[in-house]
Amino acid sequence: MRRLIIIAMFGLVLATPCAAETLDILIFGATGNIGSKAVIEALDRGHHVTAVSRDPSQIELKHENLAAAKGDLLDLYSIGELVVGRDVVITSVRGVIGDSKTPESALQYIAVRNVVEALRAVGPDAPRLIHVGGAGSLEVEPGVLYADTLPKVFLPKKIEVEIAGQVIALDYLRTVSDVRWTCATPPKNLTNGERTGQFRIGGDQLM
Repeated sequence: MRRLIIIAMFGLVLATPCAAETLDILIFGATGNIGSKAVIEALDRGHHVTAVSRDPSQIELKHENLAAAKGDLLDLYSIGELVVGRDVVITSVRGVIGDSKTPESALQYIAVRNVVEALRAVGPDAPRLIHVGGAGSLEVEPGVLYADTLPKVFLPKKIEVEIAGQVIALDYLRTVSDVRWTCATPPKNLTNGERTGQFRIGGDQLM
């Protein structure tokens, strides 16, 4: 049976059908809003977690099953060293690289492409990739993405690029058949609140 880990955005629940199995999980973006909660959820469920940051000193959480590692999603060699031997790799990042202001400069898109390339180099035993997407890639009606309905005149350019980057990141993943992947996309309004453990899963449609 293939392991499938899903980050459910209502309550940020990390669940797996093989709940009794301890997984080795690598998390890029472990200091971010979603990434930090994925770290805690995985640890609470007994998994081993390696939290990746360009500056590991920013990872202040201490736990016997948690390791901090230095990594750079712009460096294929750095990614390649980190992904070997893992069960799951999570990317939960945002940002824009450089000044081109094109969707291809969004870190979300760059990260997905680079991690997929690193996993391809590992071969058949490569871990599953879980990419935390963006609500802009979800449909508000058949064939119409939420990103297409946003009034761009009111959006900061950086946010516009990030949203477009998430859309093409998912488009790219849909072309990948030789690496196991999952894209988990949060709702339109993602706010911090009390963890309830209750959530809904809605496919490609904005809920």
